[in-house]
Amino acid sequence: MRHAVIMAGGSGTRLWPLSRAARPKQLLDVVTEEDGGAHSLLAEAFGRLRAVLPVDRIWVCTAARYGPQVRAALPELGAGRLILEPVARDTANAVGLAAALVADADPDAELAVVSADHVIRPVERFAAALSTAYDVLAVRPGALVTLGITPTAPATGFGYVQRGAPAEVPGAAEAAAFREKPDRATAEAYVASGEYLWNSGMFVWRAQTVLDALAEHLPESAAGLARVVAVPAGPERDAVLAEVFPTLPKISVDYAVLEPAATEPGRVLVVDLDVDWLDVGSWPALAGTLDGDGAGNAVRGLTVLLDSERNVVFSDDPDHLVALVGVRDSVVVHTADVTMVCPLGDAERVKQLLAEVEQRSGPRFS
Repeated sequence: MRHAVIMAGGSGTRLWPLSRAARPKQLLDVVTEEDGGAHSLLAEAFGRLRAVLPVDRIWVCTAARYGPQVRAALPELGAGRLILEPVARDTANAVGLAAALVADADPDAELAVVSADHVIRPVERFAAALSTAYDVLAVRPGALVTLGITPTAPATGFGYVQRGAPAEVPGAAEAAAFREKPDRATAEAYVASGEYLWNSGMFVWRAQTVLDALAEHLPESAAGLARVVAVPAGPERDAVLAEVFPTLPKISVDYAVLEPAATEPGRVLVVDLDVDWLDVGSWPALAGTLDGDGAGNAVRGLTVLLDSERNVVFSDDPDHLVALVGVRDSVVVHTADVTMVCPLGDAERVKQLLAEVEQRSGPRFS
């Protein structure tokens, strides 16, 4: 059967000071609704999958410390469908743990791995593309299928996947090559060629395919995860997981599984996802979910802007006014205990700023 897991364990440090260690970005109500309300990126991802799958086949993988918040945010999440990582051991082990637990529940499971960081519109196109990716597995059971976003600009912050020859399933193609984040000129050439898609980081494969790949390329993780599912679900399994998981080698799924698979002809395919896609990983990206004005400002909260343009202004305090005059191309964020200001061009350095704050003040503002 078809299953999907939402990877929701990140801490969202580039959205500090709104995103904190105790309440990361995927649990914050940052996606604006038509009625003026807001919901979280996690709820957005869950609702998107409900257009494709029944609730009992949607899983969420997150850090153990976020478990109660995820349960509160997703009351419809099925019993036994919350996967809790005792510690962070990078994406190969997180994806491997999800694959092991899903395969334990359904040995023939086809598993989509999606992120909690995305806003995708319209949902109908996402559902169609995901269904196509699952369909590929019917003719190529050992394949890895990635979803590639139709690029709207020569972005340098994303990886790219090159589309090759059409595959047997309409809408799918061979993945000719994966490319790292390019410089501007290279990105422009990629987009002009019409052959390249943004690599969304979303994949579909059989759960057993993931486990087999780990057994081949990361045997220590494969053996550890096998120990976890060898005991019945419940307190005993939780205890084994808490013992084993921290010992697994820390490595990304890209290095452990995707790159080796990409060297095998016909093993990796790509499905076009022609949607409005926003990867909410930084303040400039989050601006796409906020209210805009005629001066190019993106705002949330109690704000007054005078002669100010192209700013991102966010306040989560309904009683605190953020007022700007003559400010341009800046990020201004106010929370109960931190006010952060930076040029838009330095928004990627917020993670570095947080590290400096932690060095000077400890974890108080993390």
